[in-house]
Amino acid sequence: MAWIYLLVAGLLEIGWAIGLKYTAGFTKLVPTVLTAGSMVASVVLLGLAVRTLPLGTAYAVWTGIGTVGTVILGIVLFAEPATAIRVGCIALIIAGIAGLKLTA
Repeated sequence: MAWIYLLVAGLLEIGWAIGLKYTAGFTKLVPTVLTAGSMVASVVLLGLAVRTLPLGTAYAVWTGIGTVGTVILGIVLFAEPATAIRVGCIALIIAGIAGLKLTA
């Protein structure tokens, strides 16, 4: 169950990171409320996950999911560059997440 909490926490991290773009510096109410809610929910679920998972592993996986998802959505939603180096770095992060999952 802890891994499910961690996965959902990572997905919520993607949500709040992308949400920051839509808040326009926290000047738009609805995106700001949704972003803040995602932040809180993400951290709460991370907290539940670390009750049984090693802290270092859980935190690295949480941030890794958030990082990879945010970069991918940045490419898709905001036309950020999808260079070979960026894609390679994403692959390295995914490999690191998989390695941590396999060794936890």
